Amino acid sequence: MIHTADIQDREGAPLVLAEIFLRFPWLRHVFADGGYTGDKLRQALRRIGKWTIEIIKRSDTAKGFEALPRRWVVERTLAWLNRNRRLAKDFEQTIASATAWLFIASIRLFIRRIARS
Repeated sequence: MIHTADIQDREGAPLVLAEIFLRFPWLRHVFADGGYTGDKLRQALRRIGKWTIEIIKRSDTAKGFEALPRRWVVERTLAWLNRNRRLAKDFEQTIASATAWLFIASIRLFIRRIARS
C-alpha cells in the first residue's frame, strides 16, 4: 500500500495493516521500529484485528552501527527495490503510478529468482 507523503508512518500504519489483513488474514505479529511507539497505533491495530506489535529499538548505550533483530528484513527489501533506478531516482506523479512501478520491480525480483532455479 502506498499513500501520500503527508501521512506520517504511525498514522499510515493502520491503513497498510488493514490492507494486509484482507490479503493475509493469518498474519498476527508485526515488527516495527521506535517510530511506531505509542498507544494510538496499538488502539488502531485492535480495531483492525488481533495484532501483536513488537517495537525493535536500538540500545541507548550503543555507539555506531548495531544490527537490530528483524530490522535487516526491511533494509534488505528496500535495497532490492532501490536497485531499480526508476524507484530510486524518479518520483511519480500519482500513487497508482508509484504502485505500478513497485509491482514491476517485485516481478523483476521474482523472475530473476525463478530463472536461477
